[in-house]
Amino acid sequence: MTRGRPKVCVIGAGPGGLANALLMAKAGAEVTLFEQNSVVGGRCSPIHLDGFRFDTGPTFFHYPRVLEDIFRSIGRDLWSEIPMTRLDLQYRLAFGEGGQLDTCSDPELMRQEISRFSPQDADSFERYMQDNREKLDHFRPILEQPFNSMLDLLRPSVLRALPLLRPWHSVASDLTRHFSDPRLVTALSFQSKYLGMSPFQCPSLFTILAFLEYEFGIFHPTGGCSAVSERMADVARELGVTIRLNEPVESLRFEGRKAVGLTTMRGATEFDALVINADFSRAMERLVPEALRKRWNNKKLQKSRYSCSTFMMYLGIEGCYDKLPHHTIYIANDYHQNLREIDELKVLSQDPSFYVQNAGVTDSTLAPDGMSTLYVLTPVPHKTANIDWESEKNGFRDRVIRQLQKIGIEDVEQRIRVEKVVTPADWETGHQIYRGATFNLSHSLNQMLHKRPHNRFEDLQQVYLVGGGTHPGSGLPVIYESARISARMMCAALKLSFPECGSASPSNPTFVPASRRVA
Repeated sequence: MTRGRPKVCVIGAGPGGLANALLMAKAGAEVTLFEQNSVVGGRCSPIHLDGFRFDTGPTFFHYPRVLEDIFRSIGRDLWSEIPMTRLDLQYRLAFGEGGQLDTCSDPELMRQEISRFSPQDADSFERYMQDNREKLDHFRPILEQPFNSMLDLLRPSVLRALPLLRPWHSVASDLTRHFSDPRLVTALSFQSKYLGMSPFQCPSLFTILAFLEYEFGIFHPTGGCSAVSERMADVARELGVTIRLNEPVESLRFEGRKAVGLTTMRGATEFDALVINADFSRAMERLVPEALRKRWNNKKLQKSRYSCSTFMMYLGIEGCYDKLPHHTIYIANDYHQNLREIDELKVLSQDPSFYVQNAGVTDSTLAPDGMSTLYVLTPVPHKTANIDWESEKNGFRDRVIRQLQKIGIEDVEQRIRVEKVVTPADWETGHQIYRGATFNLSHSLNQMLHKRPHNRFEDLQQVYLVGGGTHPGSGLPVIYESARISARMMCAALKLSFPECGSASPSNPTFVPASRRVA
């Protein structure tokens, strides 16, 4: 239908949809972005409660290189557009079996901390870092390219990287090559939960997740990670993108297998290319007739493996826990059993691991004067018949409140001024996430690379995917990368020039040095 500028429609204003819209608008397309909610960001949007502000989902901003490159591609500087603070200490790990580890990106301080924690492993950290530098150097080109068939596995870059993949190892087992203390293995493998997977099942490639944090740092955007989405939307509008909020897409129109238009409550819109940034499996069921889905039919969707879910508590409290770091992670006493309860047994743990963001020690913009926010995330099974959340919600909420005592939060019940709880059932119904699996399709070897839904969706024409449900996978950096991969393919199909990353030197984020770590 192209007449003049090619028309691109994007379903979903999550991080991937926003990044793709930025690149395609810069390339010269006429971009319209449809979002069902009243705010942008999807799982990376803000929650406002009586003057308190929370991130809905991600609170860790790390490996900024990808989004930094995207901003440079459109003539902007990420660090000027979005104020961020680099954190050090990065997070505190509290082990139910005993011990506490404060992590930072300073190699010598990290060595000292490990030496205090496990003297026999003091020299292992640098070996781990060097091993993963090599792994990232080999795998970064792979994660920046589309995978459309098994033939893509024969690329020279892939063949050179395969010896480093060690597919017979999980993340946890691979780390035992470096560390003798199982708590350090956990400290450098729990990041597989960013993908919604157990470190004892997650492929060994993903040892790079913890490495990225130590090599490139962890950042807190002022206003939270949702502020990144909001600024991306502002810049998109400045580039001419039309963002239509409170406007869910009701149906798609097809000519054969070619998607040519969509319908919302405001009427029909035609396009030359469609980007789907909605939850993959839910979008397929809702928008694409099964007869058009040759590979990803309903049976395939149902049999696919999905990530865990999360039980969320957003608490606005009186005062601030000044001695609690920005990020704290509690690891259950029997971590193996906790993970088994989530991934295999599909039951609620009596000693659940959890994560707390205490952003008030870094960012005063998130709460009224004299108040602060606590964001509490507990990994739980995705939506399953085993758990009736209507009856379990309140009891599990009380259990998590009691768990907080294990990291020194003993009086929170009396200090709560606002509270919002989100269960897997809420993720499924309120956020339209298949089975409430907040990290999308799992990242097992049979659901990676060409076996994941393709960036140029294989079942339809003129349809592209971005987000955690396509290659490279879940997590903000790779979601941004999925947007860049898809935009390159779209530019080639629409005969547009992809906006390449310039060479301008970026400015630097605010850095909180290790000497200012929380006691």
